[in-house]
Amino acid sequence: MRFRLTPRETSFYDMFAASADNIVTGSKLLMELLGADSSARAEIAERMRAAEHAGDDATHAIFHQLNSSFITPFDREDIYSLASCLDDIMDFMEEAVDLVVLYNVEELPKGVEQQIEVLARAAELTAEAMPHLRTMENLTEYWIEVNRLENQADQIHRKLLAQLFNGKYDAIEVLKLKQIVDVLEEAADAFEHVANTVETIAVKES
Repeated sequence: MRFRLTPRETSFYDMFAASADNIVTGSKLLMELLGADSSARAEIAERMRAAEHAGDDATHAIFHQLNSSFITPFDREDIYSLASCLDDIMDFMEEAVDLVVLYNVEELPKGVEQQIEVLARAAELTAEAMPHLRTMENLTEYWIEVNRLENQADQIHRKLLAQLFNGKYDAIEVLKLKQIVDVLEEAADAFEHVANTVETIAVKES
């Protein structure tokens, strides 16, 4: 890690950790959605919406701190990028839950549980990684594993699309379910964007 003679604003680390912890909360709500019947899904969507608002608050707090800090722990554009990518994850997860409720989906296609399991694992890894930004140590395995998970998510997504277009579902149902699985895939992509941003920061700070 590069030695610095100037002091640094350290509250960013805590805010990134809080944002990532909130994503874990969102991933647990996604898992809860899998086992819920249609009558319980609206309440889960409300809790997910609250988690998404908490994520927005965390992101705005980082931006406010960034605008008011003279010295930052790493490049300003990287702080902005990392905060934005974390926020994107919550946005996609909340959108997926909301679509399930709005579309009155009776049953999610087989394979969606695998998508959500990948997201849950990526959320855990991301939350574990954020505290290591203080030292920039022990992060390599994190971004390697998240990239592997994103590749796995791609494969699951392609299989889901093949399943949706196999003639089992009517055209309207295909449109609904495809939008949901596409948004979940975007969440997986967003986790990879976070990991790639962390890798960029670590390389700059080495």
